[in-house]
Amino acid sequence: MELTAGDVWVMISAALVLLMTPGLAFFYGGMARAKAALNMIMMSFVSVGIVGVVWVLWGYGMPPVPGILGGLVGDPTRDVGLSSHVGSTDLVGIGYGATFAIITVALISGAVADRTRFGAWSVFVPVWVTLVYCPLAFMVWGGGLLSADGLLGRTFGEAIDFAGGTVVHINAGLAALVLVYIIGSRSDFGRSRGFHKPHNIPLVMVGTALLWFGWFGFNGGAAGSVEEAGLIWVNTLAAPAAAMLAWMVTERVRDGRPTSIGAASGVVAGLVAITPACASVSVLGALAIGVLAGVGSALAVGLKYRFGYDDALDVVGVHLVAGIIGTVALGFLALPVDGEGGGLLYGGGAAQLVAQLAATAFTLVFTGVLTALIGLAIHRTIGFRVSAEDEARGVDLSEHDEAAYAFGEEAASYDPIAEETRA
Repeated sequence: MELTAGDVWVMISAALVLLMTPGLAFFYGGMARAKAALNMIMMSFVSVGIVGVVWVLWGYGMPPVPGILGGLVGDPTRDVGLSSHVGSTDLVGIGYGATFAIITVALISGAVADRTRFGAWSVFVPVWVTLVYCPLAFMVWGGGLLSADGLLGRTFGEAIDFAGGTVVHINAGLAALVLVYIIGSRSDFGRSRGFHKPHNIPLVMVGTALLWFGWFGFNGGAAGSVEEAGLIWVNTLAAPAAAMLAWMVTERVRDGRPTSIGAASGVVAGLVAITPACASVSVLGALAIGVLAGVGSALAVGLKYRFGYDDALDVVGVHLVAGIIGTVALGFLALPVDGEGGGLLYGGGAAQLVAQLAATAFTLVFTGVLTALIGLAIHRTIGFRVSAEDEARGVDLSEHDEAAYAFGEEAASYDPIAEETRA
C-alpha cells in the first residue's frame, strides 16, 4: 500500500504528541519541590513505557471497533500481537492513539506530587488506562455510548470533542481530584498560600514550550482537509495566547503583579480549553474560549485552599476546569455545519449545549466512580502514599535513591531538604 500524505501527517502528529509527555515531565518537574523533581519526571516517563506496552497488547482494540456490553467498550482482542491482518494505515492510527493515552494518565501525576509511591503509581497507570481511558475513548470516538449512534448520543445529541476535552482533560482532571482525596494532603499543606513554590521556573517554561509545540499535532493530527487543518492551527495559536494574557491580567488585578508560572499555566489552560473545540469554532470563538479559560483557571487554582484538597501542581484547576469550559462553550460557540445546527450564538438552539452538558456530566460520573474504585483498591492493599519520614526526606531519595541537583564534591553530601530550607 502506498504511503499517503495523510499517513505522513498523522505520523508527524503522533511524534509531536509523544514529545508532549517529556514536555509535561519538565513542566511538572520544574513545578515540584527540588527533593521531588526526579520522581515527578519519572512518573511521566514510566507512563510512556507502561502505556506503550498496554496499548499495543490490548488497549488500542477497545476504542475503534464495534462495541460490546452495549457500547461501553470495544473489542480488546483486536491487538497488534494477535491480529495478523492489521494494515499499515491501521498501525499509523494505533501509534497516534497511543500518544493520547500516554499523556492523559501522565497528566494525573501532578496532583499527587511529593507523596506518592512510585510502585503504586506504576500499578495505577495500566489499570486506569485499561478501565477508564480506553472505554471512554471508545464511547466518544469509536461509536460507543456518547457517539451519534450510541444510547446517550441518540438521547441527548452527539457532543463535539475533536481532540479530547472529555476523553483527555476532564477525564484526567477529575481522576486527579479523586486521587488527591484518597491519598491525602502533604504534611505542610495549607500553612500559607505560598507554602510551596516551583523550584525551577526556567524548566517549567521549557516544558510549556514543548507542550505548545506538540499541541499542534495533538489538535491537528485528525484534520480532514487543508481548510480544517488551517482553522485548527490558528485556533491552537489564538486560544492559549489569549488565555496567557487573561491569566496574567487576573494575577495583576488580584495579586498586584503577573508571574512566569501564571503565564505558563495560562498557556496550558488555553490549550486544554481549545482541544475539544479546535475544529468547530471561529478564530474569534477561540479567543473567547481562551479568555474564559485563562480567567476561570486562574481563579480556580485557589479553590484547593478553600476546599482543602492538596492538588500539588494545579491539575484540577487547569485541566478539569479548562476542559469543562472548552467542552461546554461549544454549546454556545460551535459553528453550523452545512448551514445546520451550531451553538446558541449561531441560532442553533439549545441542542448542542444539552449534548455538551450531558457528555461532561457522564464523563465526571464515569471517571469519578471508576477512579475511586481503582485508587481505593491500590491504597488499601499495597499503599499509595510514602511514609511521613520519606515524605520529609524527599521522594527522589526514598523512591529512586537519586537527587536532582548534585555538583562535584558536593554530590556525596548533597542534602535536598537543607538546600530547600536555605532557599
